[in-house]
Amino acid sequence: MRELVVLGTSSQVPTRTRNHNGYFLSWDGEGILFDPGDGTQRQMSLAGVSASDITRICVTHFHGDHCLGLPGVIQRISLDNAPHPVTAHFPASGREFYDRLRNASVFYDAADIRPDPIADDGFIATSPKWSLEARRLDHGIDTYGYRLVEADGRRMVPELLRQHGVSGPAVGSLQRDGVVTVDGRAVTIEAVSVPRPGQRFAFVMDTRLCEGVFALAAGADLLVIESTYLDVDAGLAAAHGHLTAGQAARVAAECGVRTLVLTHFSQRYDDPTRFAEEAAKAFDGEVVVAEDLTRVRVPARRP
Repeated sequence: MRELVVLGTSSQVPTRTRNHNGYFLSWDGEGILFDPGDGTQRQMSLAGVSASDITRICVTHFHGDHCLGLPGVIQRISLDNAPHPVTAHFPASGREFYDRLRNASVFYDAADIRPDPIADDGFIATSPKWSLEARRLDHGIDTYGYRLVEADGRRMVPELLRQHGVSGPAVGSLQRDGVVTVDGRAVTIEAVSVPRPGQRFAFVMDTRLCEGVFALAAGADLLVIESTYLDVDAGLAAAHGHLTAGQAARVAAECGVRTLVLTHFSQRYDDPTRFAEEAAKAFDGEVVVAEDLTRVRVPARRP
């Protein structure tokens, strides 16, 4: 399953209905926790997300609403005896703050947490099936957004398989080896399939519009992006290093995003429908105005 669990959606301070930030992405065997703000451990319990599900933690920057939940999450990983290492990605310039949060109190430290500070744009983790990339954003302090990209593959075409006489176990062999012999003929995977672009997930927090925003959002099937303000307060957004809902929607439209998730809302607004209405003026895809404990599926592949 590929699914986003929204744990918190408030910027700067929590409200009665919105916790500090927190986002958990379930992607096949990976469980990536983004920006665990204060109270994330409790939100995980309410959402049914286990600390042992976490395989990576990605912190965009070290403002409190994006990182103050880190001590509790790490201690819970230790308490639950997570059976695997957990890699923590964060801006290298914030290493001092990471170390303080990592050791914020006395506890039985059995967790295998492996820090991996980020010093520049580029890939920070790769596997045969996906890659994780970080890009610098514009927020006044070192801030990085993240992008998870599935490796491109190929989609089998039933009609072409029939034409070439490939069926049953031979299909699996072809997918595994790239070629199979049928009645003395070599049939390549290219002959019976078409390219299948990998799915893409992007996470953009606390930033003005900049090159990194567009690079992360390009072609995303699911884009999670801050929309702290409405366009009427665009001046405040620029001054404080944030985006408006309209700006986020224009990014999504320009970058070919399929599903847009707006979050990180200022407590000055009490009507979330205004964010959806503003976004719909610029983006005609699916818009989700995130609420705490919302679950959002990564869209099904294009036909």
